[in-house]
This record gives sequence, C-alpha cells and structure tokens, in this order.
Amino acid sequence: MIDSDVFLAFSTYTTIVVLKMLLMGPMTGYYRMTRKAFSNPEDMAIHGRNEEDKKKFLRTDPDVERVRRCHQNDLENIVPFVVIGLLYALSGPALSTALLHFRVFVGSRFLHTVAYLLPLPQPCRGVSWIVGLLSTFSMGYRLLSTSLVI
Repeated sequence: MIDSDVFLAFSTYTTIVVLKMLLMGPMTGYYRMTRKAFSNPEDMAIHGRNEEDKKKFLRTDPDVERVRRCHQNDLENIVPFVVIGLLYALSGPALSTALLHFRVFVGSRFLHTVAYLLPLPQPCRGVSWIVGLLSTFSMGYRLLSTSLVI
C-alpha cells in the first residue's frame, strides 16, 4: 500500500498542508514583532528599556489575534485530515476519488487562510472551512462504509 499512487498523493498533499500550517507560527511571530504586541513578559525584554516601556508591549493586537486564530483553525482541521486521510489512503480507494478529496481539502485550507488574513467578506471563510471539513468527513464516511469491522 505504501508504494501506491494514492499513498504518494496523500503524502504530497499532506506535506503541502502541514508545511502551510507550520508557516503560521513564524507568521504569528512576525506579526507580534511588527505590531509590538507580546503575550509574555520575557518576550518584550528587548523592546523596552524600563518596566514602564515593557508593560505597554504586553497587550493583544487584532492582527496578531487574527493570525493566531487562523493557525488554531489549521490545527483543528489539518490534524484530523492527516489521521483520517492516512487511514483512507491505506484502505485502497480509487486514485481519482482520493485526489479529489486531497485537492479539495488543500485548496480549501489555502482559501481559508487567504480569507482569514486579508480578510475577505463572509461567507468566503466559512464556505472554505466547511468544504474542507466535508472533504474530511467524506473520507471518514467512505472509510467506515467500506471497511467497517465490528
């Protein structure tokens, strides 16, 4: 199964979406540095000369929070995709069906990130989120309906 085209496709699309998720951490750091908005006192030590200066950097910023929430949403959706997608890929689905699931999910996550960070008007972000979720649910349903052993 590991040498199959479906597993190779899964590996490719999973790598893309996990790398995208990993880039959200440095992006959050970038936004924190450029907005001078830190959540931990030790993080602002290099920005303030005295305690008064340091305290003004200990704050929340709407842009930082937006990136952070986008990253959180990635964690909530990409991890289940990886687990269910792996089981799905190993169950031997048709390549065309598997590619459809993988591509729809990855595309929806990229659109979701763009919609979240720009921000684009709703329902763009909501639709992109639900499309990715439905792709993961569809793989889970197909997995349970074809290989359910009780």
